[in-house]
Amino acid sequence: MTTEETTLEYTAAKVAGDIMTRPVVAASRTTTARDLAIQMFLGGFSGMPVTERDGQIIGLVTEFDIIRAVRAGRPLATTVAEAIMTRDVITVDVETSLEEVVEILEREKFLRVPVTERGRLVGVISRPDILRWLVEPNFMTFA
Repeated sequence: MTTEETTLEYTAAKVAGDIMTRPVVAASRTTTARDLAIQMFLGGFSGMPVTERDGQIIGLVTEFDIIRAVRAGRPLATTVAEAIMTRDVITVDVETSLEEVVEILEREKFLRVPVTERGRLVGVISRPDILRWLVEPNFMTFA
């Protein structure tokens, strides 16, 4: 694919739901920081949404939140997600344009943003997801 074709493909009407990663792993408010760290490490995640059982996002925990907890002397085995999560989570809807997703990631200096549908978590878009979509336009994935 040429640069011109990639540019045309990028500016086409793509939305968050087209390139998000799913299924997405989420933590509960009572998940320990230790379990969060293990799941992030094993899953290759740098952050994880915290949700209610119905998928409503109530927070987000990043690797750095866990590191801050350790530096503050909090034991990972007893510190829960609710105590260290960011509560005001910026999300995008499955119908949000790719351009708007990129603008949010750039403006907020985020690595990832949760994707919702009708207010419930359905996926995550990370910068690598966007790069993968840009450089693999001729490959197909079947679920």
